[in-house]
Amino acid sequence: MQASTSGINDIYWMMGMIHSINVGLAVIDDTYEIKVWNRFMENRSGRHPSDVIGHNLFELFDEIPQDWFKRKILPVFKMQTRSFITWEQRPYLFRFNTNRPITGSTDVMYQNITIIPLPSTDGTVRQIGIIVYDVTETAVGKMDLQAANHELEKLSRTDCLTELNNRGFWEECLQREFLRVKRTGQIATVIMFDIDHFKKVNDTYGHQAGDEVIRQTSATLRDSIRETDIAGRYGGEEFGVILIDTCAKDALIFAERLRRKIEAITVEYEQMEIRYTISLGIAETDGSHTDYKAWLEGADQALYYSKENGRNRSTIYNTKETKTD
Repeated sequence: MQASTSGINDIYWMMGMIHSINVGLAVIDDTYEIKVWNRFMENRSGRHPSDVIGHNLFELFDEIPQDWFKRKILPVFKMQTRSFITWEQRPYLFRFNTNRPITGSTDVMYQNITIIPLPSTDGTVRQIGIIVYDVTETAVGKMDLQAANHELEKLSRTDCLTELNNRGFWEECLQREFLRVKRTGQIATVIMFDIDHFKKVNDTYGHQAGDEVIRQTSATLRDSIRETDIAGRYGGEEFGVILIDTCAKDALIFAERLRRKIEAITVEYEQMEIRYTISLGIAETDGSHTDYKAWLEGADQALYYSKENGRNRSTIYNTKETKTD
């Protein structure tokens, strides 16, 4: 009688511990029927143990992808090894709301999961334990840090006036594109352009008005390029565009469209109306370029030709001759 009482006490002690620990614990068998559902799981799910025990896990929690989860737990049953799921692999197994006012950025509990074998007396595993750790604070903190680092990285490569890529990052992109084209044999075209008579704009209307002209130019450029194209402010009033998988002939169409858009703009600044134009130089990659700087030099020479031959025009450059629009 004393031994029986001791055994009952041990069971009560064990159940009390299972329900009081600050992690989730669910036990399922090899038919995916829930056998244990502790207080953590009850409080986070809003489901009493009587509502879940004896029911199929997947029928109650349809957010759990069956095929994926079955693959995760198969080694636990067959090989009696633990399995782990981190929030970075999958944010959660059970979609629980978080009740911690740590941040307003999420209402979902991020979870780390440990799945453990629960051997029977004969050594076989017909039940497994699913331990759920609330790692919301850690996850949100890491994501906030990653977002902050991403923003800092973006700021480090962005020109603050135009919100385009700055010269350093844009040249890095140009170099990478040159190497890609050289490796694959595909084509790309670079366009360099600047604002005609920009010094006159500054001298006549002031430097702040000149800044507004640069902002309007960059906004028009951003609205004109494709997602795959790479635009940057090269310096002062000069801009560069890398057109991926684009030949010089097609780049000329883009350049002329941009030129006409700019020509039609009227910049209004402190009751002043400013009209201006741009000149453009176009260079397609070819076998004569030894590096990206030579490619860029071709676009610069074509731009110079545009400036020397009337401005407000586009010029295509190649190694044999200079072609104009």
